[in-house]
Formats: sequence, structure tokens, C-alpha cells
Amino acid sequence: MSHSINQHRLQQMSSLELLANQVVEGTITGLHKSPFHGFSVEFAEHRQYNAGESTRHIDWKLFGRTDKMYVKRYEEETNLRCRIIIDCSSSMYFPKMDAPSIDNPNKIVFSVYAAAALVSLMKKQRDTTGLSLFTDKIEFHSHSRSSSVHQKYLFTELEKLLDQKTHSSNNKTDITSSLHQIVEMIHKRSLVIIFSDMFDEMERLDEMFSALQHFKHYNHEVILFHVVDKKVEEELNIEDRPYRFIDMESGEQLRLNPIEIREKYKEETAKVKHELEMRCARYRIDYVEADINNGFDGIILPYLLKRKRLH
Repeated sequence: MSHSINQHRLQQMSSLELLANQVVEGTITGLHKSPFHGFSVEFAEHRQYNAGESTRHIDWKLFGRTDKMYVKRYEEETNLRCRIIIDCSSSMYFPKMDAPSIDNPNKIVFSVYAAAALVSLMKKQRDTTGLSLFTDKIEFHSHSRSSSVHQKYLFTELEKLLDQKTHSSNNKTDITSSLHQIVEMIHKRSLVIIFSDMFDEMERLDEMFSALQHFKHYNHEVILFHVVDKKVEEELNIEDRPYRFIDMESGEQLRLNPIEIREKYKEETAKVKHELEMRCARYRIDYVEADINNGFDGIILPYLLKRKRLH
């Protein structure tokens, strides 16, 4: 009987949901085998016992496994309201490839799978989750809920992005305007998780950070995942031969040999990255470089650590 129920459950799950669950399980298993041993989704339902407290709610089974005393938390203590925001502008479809996948992603595919893994993990944590997608305007914005029906709705929207993973139209970015709009659409304090390559006019950096400060003004917590193809976008680590570089948002073209500009290019991109990191630190925003070549562990752990601090 249980086998047929499980089989029915698997048939109901989309391939994105299945892969997202695998990413989560793989990461949590990895945490158990790492210096973070014992640090897992369990912390959502427990907090460390403080001397002098009543022992009535101590989880003795967990004490038997960890030799540490934890107090069970009730559901209202553990819920968190989360908002995932994904930049869907044309630059997020870099690098251009015929069939990006979870094992060989471009930036948008990486962001979708990372977001899906977080949605899956948030469901396990009983957190409410909302999703917003933007280019130079708001493309999609959902309410924040925790039900299974709502989770499937979010997976459906994320799957639509995967269906256009080689999308090539020149969708520009307007991070500033889009984020200001999204802030005004979130009516309760939330953990806001942003996936973006932060490709906007760099002279508009002050405006861009005014939008991030807008979240802080309303007491939201923010994690910024700066999505990059580090090897190419930061190090220009490509073959030394003439290339035709095409701006994916404006369509502007330039012919260059990387050897002519590599050192200056690396210097300038390092400056931009440093400025992003410094400003995030100043505004108490968690900055995480999300290199698409490095897998998803670097996505889930910062979320778990942030969530733990918030409780």
C-alpha cells in the first residue's frame, strides 16, 4: 500500500521538483558529513536548551543522538516568510548554449534550480514562500504561502523559465525600478533572497543600492546571490583569439582578442565586485557570490545560516 502511495506521489512531482529535492537531500547529507555535522533542517524545529529552563520540552531522542539538549519549538515559533526574486533579463541567459542543464547551466538555469531547491527546503521548514520575476519590469509576482498547492504553482512558474532557457531576445535589466516595485508589494517582514548578475549601468550603483536599502527600510532581511560565470565573466579565461563580443541586452557588438584586454578587464571587474561586497556589508545585506560552475551547496548553506540567526 505504502509503495503505491509513494509511486503516486512521485508521478505527481515534476522533474524540477524531483531534482530540487535531490539537491536539498544531497546538501543536507553533505552537512552531516562535514564540520557542520548535526547542523541540518532539524534546527527549524529545535533550539538549544538554556540552563534554568523547564525540561518539559527537551527532545530526549535528539539528545540521545547528539548528546546535546535541544528544546522543541512550536510551529508558530519556526515559520519564516520568504520571498525569492529572480532577475530574468537577457544577460542571465549567458553563456549562450544549445542545451543548458542542471549539470551544465547558464545563469538563468542555475538560478531556477537554486530557487527550486530553496522552495523545496522552505516547504520542509514550513516557511511561507513567494516568488517574483523581473526584467525591466515585474514579469511575475505571487503571494507568499506554505501550502503544497502553492509550492506546485511556484514550480510551474519556474519550469516556464526552464522552457525558455536559451531565450535570446534583448530583455534589458532595470534592477532599481523593479526592486522598488517589489518592495512595495511585500506587506509583511520577510527574508528576501535575490538572484541577479547585477548587470546594470554601473554608474547607477547608488540607485541600485537605494532599492536594496528600501528592503532594509521595511525591516526585511536580504541575501543577494550574485550569479556569475566566474571563469569567463570575472577572469576572461577563454582562448586567446579574436572574438565578436555581443551585449546580450543592447545587442551592441565589439571585436577583440582577450589577450589585449584581459588584465585591465580583470582589474575592473574586481573593482565592481569589491564595491558590491562593501556596500552590501555597509547595509547589512548578505552578499554571496554564486558561481554557476560550483554547484548548489553555496546556495543552501547561506540560507540555513541566515535562517538560524533569525531564530
